[in-house]
Amino acid sequence: MTHRLPTLTSTLALVAGLSAAPALAEAPILVTNTAGFGEGSLRAALAEAATTGAASRIVLQDEGPIALAETLVYDGTDPLEIIGAGNQITAAGNFTVLAATEGADLTLRDLMLSGPGGFDIETRGDMDGPAGKGIFVDVRDAQDGTVTLRLSHVSVQDVAGHGIHVSDCDLADSCGGGGGGAGEGSPASIVVEMTGSLVENVGNGSFDADGLRVDERGAGDITLLLTDSRIAGVGADGLELDEGQDGDVLITVLDTVFEFNGNYCDPAVLNAYLPDEDEGVFADGERAEDAIPGPVIGSPDDNCIERAVDFYDSGMVEEYDFGLDLDDGFDVDEAGPGSIIVTMVGTLIRGNVDEGFDFDEEGDGGMEVTILRSTAEGNTDDGYKLSEEDAGGITGTVVASRAFANGGVGFVFEEEDAGDVMLEIADTLTFGNDDGETGLELVQEDAGTGRAVITGSSIDEGIDAVGVEVVTGE
Repeated sequence: MTHRLPTLTSTLALVAGLSAAPALAEAPILVTNTAGFGEGSLRAALAEAATTGAASRIVLQDEGPIALAETLVYDGTDPLEIIGAGNQITAAGNFTVLAATEGADLTLRDLMLSGPGGFDIETRGDMDGPAGKGIFVDVRDAQDGTVTLRLSHVSVQDVAGHGIHVSDCDLADSCGGGGGGAGEGSPASIVVEMTGSLVENVGNGSFDADGLRVDERGAGDITLLLTDSRIAGVGADGLELDEGQDGDVLITVLDTVFEFNGNYCDPAVLNAYLPDEDEGVFADGERAEDAIPGPVIGSPDDNCIERAVDFYDSGMVEEYDFGLDLDDGFDVDEAGPGSIIVTMVGTLIRGNVDEGFDFDEEGDGGMEVTILRSTAEGNTDDGYKLSEEDAGGITGTVVASRAFANGGVGFVFEEEDAGDVMLEIADTLTFGNDDGETGLELVQEDAGTGRAVITGSSIDEGIDAVGVEVVTGE
């Protein structure tokens, strides 16, 4: 399959076309009280909507809180819109607040969804069953077309698991993340639109639980439009998109904040469980595997402690190291044929425990990146990290943006195979990154070409360029 890199104009046109709500065949279903069960309740309205055979709209007439003893479930396949009155819908225990179990398009407006809170690595929500989520959309195995989740002025808080999870993966929560993850999915594409919304203090009671997570394992695309929103205090990645087979990842982020995410595997708790000798390098024949520390067992969550071992051909240990699995503000993994196309305008990403932005593309396809008037500040590792592992190449434009006080490099653009690296950077500032070593890292490791034109910018820590020609001007 040959993939053509979409343009920003075509991406925005696609999103605009998807934003039109479906026509309603029936009058609104009214929620007349704030009870958790019974006639006139939101639960009863969801059950009625599932039987209409057409797109439905539910309208909450009372602005009071709704306390839940169990998950609200919509098991219809037709589009559903729920219009709240600023209601707080709260799960009394560790369970998912709202689930669309048959892959229906779902639109929520003016609602606050929350769990009981109080979760961390020592007070987990996954010990006696799955960790509760805020919103869960489960795509049907044979679904096609587009599955759309729209959130407008919605908050999701205080759940142990993912704040928002759209899953097109037959392994459910075992799907895994990074490098496309595992599992199979439907032919459907996934669209998530979020405007004026908040995801906060979620994912702190379960390993690898993100603020917003999309798993796409079939032939479809992921399209994200995120505007004027905030994702903060998430245990794992603030936002993670995993596209594991054919399909592109198309992202537009406007005026949005990602901050203080990624600390479920809390170093203050887990460092005490690391071996005294947590790394080592040896000559061939010097050390067998049974003579180095084994996997950690008995910590509050052993999933958090990574053990990496490299071997010589002889089977002896070359090196090993242990580390904690910390997470990012915004993480994207695209594996298989497909590209990552991302535009960020007016975005702030700060104080995240690993990278700020961490985008990885492997397989056929490339990366097209536009960063305008955005800032990465005080992240523990790199501010912006964009890595392309195969022949697709990276095309990037950075204008009027900043990266400062990050533990790693301010901006990283790296191509590990034969693709080209072509960048334009203008009116951009970096300082205080990477212990003063590197503000901008540009890498083309293989047979492709590299060129970066930098104008009107100040890269205080300097530029580390390998295989990339750097042209500077006023």
